[in-house]
Amino acid sequence: MHKIITKEIDLNGRKLKLETGKLAMQANSSVVASWGETVVLATVASQPLAEDKGYFPLSVEFVEKHYAGGRISSSRFIKRESRPSEEAVLTGRLIDRSIRPLFPKEFKDEVQVIVTVLSFDLVNDPDILGLIAASAALSISSVPWHGPLGVARIGAVDGKLMVNPTIDELINSNLDVFVAATADKVAMIETKASQVPEELVFSAIKEAHKESQGIIALINEFVKEAGKEKQAYSTLAEEVEEALLKEVKQVTKARIEQALFDEKTAWHDSMADQIKDELVTKYTEVLTPLIIGGVFDKVAKEIMHDLVLGQGKRVDGRKMDEVRPIEIEIGLLPRTHGSALFSRGDSQILSIVTLGAPSLGQTIEGMEGERIKRFMHYYNMSINPFSTGEVKRIAAPNRRDVGHGALGEKALEPVIPKQEQFPYSIRIISEVLGANASTSQAAICASSLALFNAGVPIEPVAGIALGLLSEKDKYQVITDMRAVEDFYGEMDFKVAGTKNGITAIQMDTKLLGISFEVIEEALKQGKAAREFILGEMNKVIAAPGEMSPHAPRVEIIHIKPEDIGALIGPGGKNINGIIAKTGAQIDIEDDGTVMVSATNPDSIKAALLSIEGQFKQVTVGEEFTGKVVRLAPFGAFVEIAPGKDGLVHISQMAPGRVERVEDIVSEGQEVKVRVTDVTPEGKVGLSMLFGTDIKPESESRPRSSGGFRPRPSFGDRPRFGSGARRPFGGRDRGGRGGFNR
Repeated sequence: MHKIITKEIDLNGRKLKLETGKLAMQANSSVVASWGETVVLATVASQPLAEDKGYFPLSVEFVEKHYAGGRISSSRFIKRESRPSEEAVLTGRLIDRSIRPLFPKEFKDEVQVIVTVLSFDLVNDPDILGLIAASAALSISSVPWHGPLGVARIGAVDGKLMVNPTIDELINSNLDVFVAATADKVAMIETKASQVPEELVFSAIKEAHKESQGIIALINEFVKEAGKEKQAYSTLAEEVEEALLKEVKQVTKARIEQALFDEKTAWHDSMADQIKDELVTKYTEVLTPLIIGGVFDKVAKEIMHDLVLGQGKRVDGRKMDEVRPIEIEIGLLPRTHGSALFSRGDSQILSIVTLGAPSLGQTIEGMEGERIKRFMHYYNMSINPFSTGEVKRIAAPNRRDVGHGALGEKALEPVIPKQEQFPYSIRIISEVLGANASTSQAAICASSLALFNAGVPIEPVAGIALGLLSEKDKYQVITDMRAVEDFYGEMDFKVAGTKNGITAIQMDTKLLGISFEVIEEALKQGKAAREFILGEMNKVIAAPGEMSPHAPRVEIIHIKPEDIGALIGPGGKNINGIIAKTGAQIDIEDDGTVMVSATNPDSIKAALLSIEGQFKQVTVGEEFTGKVVRLAPFGAFVEIAPGKDGLVHISQMAPGRVERVEDIVSEGQEVKVRVTDVTPEGKVGLSMLFGTDIKPESESRPRSSGGFRPRPSFGDRPRFGSGARRPFGGRDRGGRGGFNR
């Protein structure tokens, strides 16, 4: 039996508990962390490398389980969890970005951290608990790591900060600042904000650092009882003879400087690998690729530090706060709904906007259930290897693509108009055509321009990335990094926002943390750069343009909620009839909001007339010219308005006696009728008799035994869950009566 060790504290009114010694005991270390009724298991495993990979092989996985939320997948065919959801990938990246800088640079064993969600109470978000558990598991493991990390999330309502808000509390917050921190610095920042001023964001970051210290103290106490001895590792100087190391450094420096200042070929992602391969070939008999890689990175960093901190220069001669030249073009693609090309230096992004009916939003299924996302932003770089001049096999978008796409979505979502104002689903694809750092922020700029080009009313958003080079107490924040400044700098501080304030921040570092002084300077330079870029964007397009003729139009009307069933009809027969006749797509909300969409305005008009006609209030005495739509032994049904039928009883067809309905009218025939009766249920009685032919004594008599049977349109209303949208038209509905949920 293993000794079970437990430590706990009160964290914002909910018990936070760490436990080891019970689950997953064959891992290097394992920690079960619980906060309220949310429970996660974090495990750490490591092994020596079978072969030299030339980089630190750390993998971090965040694993969601439907059972954690007490759910079975709603898929009819697949009930087992398969590939990670997008949210699981993003949470895994968040944990990775927090813990990675704290591993020693010389440590190269393969390390895997897996965080599995075992229970989710829908109150305490497992992302913050997952990072706490990972920090604790690494701290007690034998893997060298300069932790622990503390974690805190800060929200804000009316300018007042909230510490570690619950999921429900966060819904009403206009700020979500997630911070991973060491005892004295900030290791990682992830922020979403609704155009919040820099001052409030900075205050939230400082508050998060302060609140994270209690978790650091808890983990330190946990380590005292459960911690293992850390394994040893060798440094570069210990592995290489001094004379050989000096020679390699000289050769490496010459090769790096040659490539760094080459005016014909810009330094890109693969340049470092090319130089390393050359050096590996040259020294293959005396040095391993891993050692060569270590020497290369050390020399490159020294060159960058000397250039920026020693000489006060940048590789391309720009000022420290200067943005690269910007070029913008909009409306490039004739058939798309909106497009924009944004170039900043060698980074070039083409963003394309597609508008669709509200029902074309993405259904997201997770531990908490299902939800609909009507705004989507996707980023493609891995499938465009030409963007860095490389030749690679094209596969599915990688984790980096998912992360950068989500960052752009996070930055733009606060300015996307509400559905009531702009009733469309919106999908943006940002294609990276040229990559030389900060492509995620260029994608935000290009997407904002493309939204304007598509006619979407937004507040323009721009993004910029800032870097850092530091040595002891000396540091320099640089605006709009190039790739080489990113690779051999020490910080990637991405910040996006409008003229009114910040909408998103994502900060990573290669150091053991960033000081508040550096963060404040980055926010200051980021604001100035953002305002400059917004000014350049405004010169090209200052307001939303006209919608493309190829984009669908959406019109909204409202009916009574109790009339929804009548509009749909039995098994969707009535609504599908309107769709088939008009070609429009129809979405119905539970509150009676009806959204009609089509690319052809005539289709929308016809559908609206049909819907409005069905609920048109007619009065006795009104006259119409209508079409006979169905014959019955007791009379004829006449469409007096789109979607609105009435019955002409056989006795109201002619002055004399009528033996057969077919003797007087036929289907498709147009007849003039007047309203003689309207029941409380809305059923309409009609007559074809006028003037002296009117039979007053028969107009209100009871109907025949055949009954008054209007055209089928008043069937039982199908049942939908709360808040569900009923989408109709525009796609195959399967076999459920012509509609789906």
